[in-house]
Amino acid sequence: MRIRKTEEKDTAAVLEVYEDAKQYFSRNGIPQWQKGTPNAETLQEDMQRGYSYVLEEDGEVIGTACIIEENDSDYLQISDGAWLNDEPYIVIHRIAVRSSCKGRGTASQLLSFAEKRLQERGWRNIRIDTHEKNRSMRRFLAKNGFVQCGSVIVGRWREPRIACQKIM
Repeated sequence: MRIRKTEEKDTAAVLEVYEDAKQYFSRNGIPQWQKGTPNAETLQEDMQRGYSYVLEEDGEVIGTACIIEENDSDYLQISDGAWLNDEPYIVIHRIAVRSSCKGRGTASQLLSFAEKRLQERGWRNIRIDTHEKNRSMRRFLAKNGFVQCGSVIVGRWREPRIACQKIM
C-alpha cells in the first residue's frame, strides 16, 4: 500500500469511496455526509489546495483523506469543552476507506501518514471531528489515542460534530 497526493485520474475512484461511505452511513442511521457533500466540487477544492491524498493497493484507490497542515476556521470555536492546547496542528477531514477494505488497518495507514507529516513539521497535534452517531469512527479515534474535547460546528451545513485531538 502507498499513499500519495490525489491526481485528476483518481477523481472517479475517490468519488466511489465517498459514495461507499455515504451508503454505509445511511444504512447505519448516521446522518453524516447525507446532504450531498463531500462531492466532486469538494474533492476538486481539496486537490487544488494540495490537501487530498489517496491510499492505493495494487494500483486501486482504496482510501482517501484530506490532510490540512494549517489551522481550520471551523475549529476556532469549541463548546462543551476545550482543545487540549493552542499549539499548531494538522487536521484530518473526509477520511474514508472502501467497505471491502475495512478491518484491515486501512484507515490506520492514513492516520499514520498524517502523523508522519506532523512529525516532519515538528508539530505534535492532530485534530479531527466526527458525527456523534458515527460510533465506528469514534472507536477508531479512541483506539488511536484521540481525546474527545467538545463540540464544533463544521462545514457548509453548519452541523455539530464531536471534536477530538491527539497529542503525539
